[in-house]
Amino acid sequence: MKIKDTDFNWTLNVIARVAVGLVFLFSSFVKGVDPLGTSYKITEYLTAWSFFGMSFEWLVPLATLMAMGLIVAEFTVGVMLIFGSFRRLSAWLLLLMMLFFTCTTLFDAITNEVTDCGCFGDAIKLTNWQTFWKNVALDVPTVWIFLTRDLRCRKRFERDVLIMLFAVVAMVIFGLFNINNEPCIDFRAWKVGNQMMDTDENAEVKSFVTYRNKTTGESVEMASSELVAKLAEPGWEDAWEWESSRVEDPHEIKADGFSMLDLEMNDHAKELIGSPDYLLIATIHHLDKVKKNGVESIRDVMRVAEENGVQMVVLSSALPEDVQSFLYLNKLDDLEFYFADATAIETMLRSNPGFILLKEGKVLGKWHHRHAGDVSEYKFE
Repeated sequence: MKIKDTDFNWTLNVIARVAVGLVFLFSSFVKGVDPLGTSYKITEYLTAWSFFGMSFEWLVPLATLMAMGLIVAEFTVGVMLIFGSFRRLSAWLLLLMMLFFTCTTLFDAITNEVTDCGCFGDAIKLTNWQTFWKNVALDVPTVWIFLTRDLRCRKRFERDVLIMLFAVVAMVIFGLFNINNEPCIDFRAWKVGNQMMDTDENAEVKSFVTYRNKTTGESVEMASSELVAKLAEPGWEDAWEWESSRVEDPHEIKADGFSMLDLEMNDHAKELIGSPDYLLIATIHHLDKVKKNGVESIRDVMRVAEENGVQMVVLSSALPEDVQSFLYLNKLDDLEFYFADATAIETMLRSNPGFILLKEGKVLGKWHHRHAGDVSEYKFE
């Protein structure tokens, strides 16, 4: 299909390239901030999906490499679109990527085997259907970019090569930096400064109910205390039906699935996280992957905790006997240890091990094990 070279068609091409390019830049940036988070999402896909009995779990060891490849490709295509570099190549790459994304998210929306695609990392959460329709919306300018890829297409090989190489190198460096450190921008629940739970004993538990209008389909949420008055209104029960209810407990930790279990499976999360005193947690989400420098970092932080009279514990997802053996062999057996799900620990810190400081339910500091020495610079008061 030949598109006429008019000012109007060219303007639409530029607008489409810039719009889609900016979306790709944003998507790749928020994933590049946390490549390990993207690799966890890819692992989730690889373990959840199978086609005609064929599993993809054998690809799991390559998840981090695949995550970096996706992030770099998305960023590079975004840069190429905005700058008009290699317009035929970028149009083809965009078309193939959007075809893959659209088919993948449609299948995901239908099966719901993975509840969040992770297309915008932890920065923006979308439902599977929202993600699919977002891709459908992007497909429209994508098709136009492809159809008009030859309009006023100039050969600027050296310029385009430099732009493409800059995009690749920049995102590789950025991604590797965030893999080897904690993400430079934290979009997760355990962000420094976040209040993970309300420690006020007088804070009230609030309950809410949602009712749906049988005629209009309108949903209205109200406090449970208001329901009695509504039920007393003539004809209200005939017009409205119960839809859902929820409870807001200010003393609950604001992180899904988080716990700190002891050997008897008692959960100490609330008392530890909400403690009025400082608490240092050494997180280990994969015990078998802790290297020598990781062990040394735990020792260093333990010394800082002892010098400042700060309680320090280990939080791991490994089996109790493995944790006990690890602590004993590395002369760390004075540390208390608790257990949590690996995913919950990875959400706290990507580093393995990593360190997080809390007091009265508030996150005061987070450190990658490479920067364990910075813990000693914190002013404990």
